[in-house]
Amino acid sequence: MSLAVIKSRAKLGIEAPIVSVEVHLSNGLPAFNIVGLPEASVKESKDRVRSAIINSHFEFPARRITVNLAPADIPKQGSRFDLAIAIGILAASEQVPSDRLNDYEFIGELALTGDIRPVDAVLPSAQQCAESNNQLIISEENALEASLVESLSVLPANHLLEVSAHLHQREPLQLWQREDRVTNQSTLQLNDIIGQQHAKRAMEVAAAGGHHLLFYGPPGTGKTMLASRLSGILPPLSNQEALEVASIHSVAGKGLRQDIWVRPFRSPHHTASAAALVGGGGIPKPGEISLAHHGVLFLDELPEFSRNVLEVLREPLESGQIMISRVNAQTLYPAKFQLIAAMNPCPCGYLGSSRCVCGIDQITRYQHKISGPLLDRIDLQVQVSAITNEQLLSQESTAKGETNQKIQSRVCTARHIQIERQGKINTDLSSQELQQVCPLNKEQKSLMNLAIDQFSLSTRGFYRVLKVARSLADLEKSSYPELSHYQEALSYRPTMDRRTGD
Repeated sequence: MSLAVIKSRAKLGIEAPIVSVEVHLSNGLPAFNIVGLPEASVKESKDRVRSAIINSHFEFPARRITVNLAPADIPKQGSRFDLAIAIGILAASEQVPSDRLNDYEFIGELALTGDIRPVDAVLPSAQQCAESNNQLIISEENALEASLVESLSVLPANHLLEVSAHLHQREPLQLWQREDRVTNQSTLQLNDIIGQQHAKRAMEVAAAGGHHLLFYGPPGTGKTMLASRLSGILPPLSNQEALEVASIHSVAGKGLRQDIWVRPFRSPHHTASAAALVGGGGIPKPGEISLAHHGVLFLDELPEFSRNVLEVLREPLESGQIMISRVNAQTLYPAKFQLIAAMNPCPCGYLGSSRCVCGIDQITRYQHKISGPLLDRIDLQVQVSAITNEQLLSQESTAKGETNQKIQSRVCTARHIQIERQGKINTDLSSQELQQVCPLNKEQKSLMNLAIDQFSLSTRGFYRVLKVARSLADLEKSSYPELSHYQEALSYRPTMDRRTGD
């Protein structure tokens, strides 16, 4: 047989389209050509594959070798096709049997010695391999990541000779044994923070409905500490969510997350560029907003970020995804994150006290770095004031507050109510759906009518108040939001004057 077809997977964002590695041996002067839109790293596989085959004590065919990576219109990147090309050459030269090749997909880089090395973006390939009912032969270092797909048969191998022995049915590769799911509890507890009950309540509401949250107040009041503890009260990731998050990290070249069931928490520095947040590069990779998918994106010192950087958040905050466009292709990455931000009221941070040294122009420029449309998309805006001397000097244990587990239990219950009622969490509700789950009675309409004028609520702001009220009602297991829920929801949307302390 002079022709062999091997299955592998390309890397295209978080997609992994099937690639048929077609290897043909023909007469003529010895040559080794790879076609099918390969990039430089793929073309370099010729030397790796040749050395791996020879050093594994196989015969490298002294014939004209043509490798076609089909379909030819998909760009091929990286070293992930090495193993498939090597097996294709061995099958075409009848050094390994070809009758069982259709049951497997091969992904891996080859060392010159024939060792199989790990590659990135394995998880999307594993998911689509399982959907095709194929078995995946892969590096042992990638096996744990691929095994997250429970319906997939993962066959790890360390060397090209092991794959050959498996295909010859002499020494079958052993299926990877999956580990039991273990979720580590966060060591950062909310009751470590003294006081700030209003801010803690806002965090619980934000966690219950998936709402965006802004903390503002003077330095040292606990804004960053509060934000860093939000992940500890959010529900654990579901199996599907964990796979989505792990896939993005895999595509970004970050390997397997340390705890795949805990929601991601990303905190980029304020010097981060727009490309660092949304993703990009010649070969588009996901940015911070995609790495925070199904988790928390924390922006500390919000006004210190470039205004252009902040404005790129507006679209993904609404759509939950980001499209990265390049000349050759467009790549769509999910970006359904929960934004948590913290800021000082002025450059020095002490606006409204005798310690403030900022002029009016400085304060105005500082606050105007955050545009009105971006602020309008943040559901809860909470002032974090300095704690009193009595609270700070108290010798009583701060553990009197509720533990993360107790708050998380209420949050999980509220989210379960939302999923049962509408199939989604409250932050994802459309205006039409809100009319069904938040019907306003006469008294509530009167309140909201006054609030629209007093708080200068936009249409978006009005519906975001309804979403927060719905989450407050869900925390109390109420069928519909009551007047008190709307009043509390409005307390989280201060006017500009209240925010600046003027």
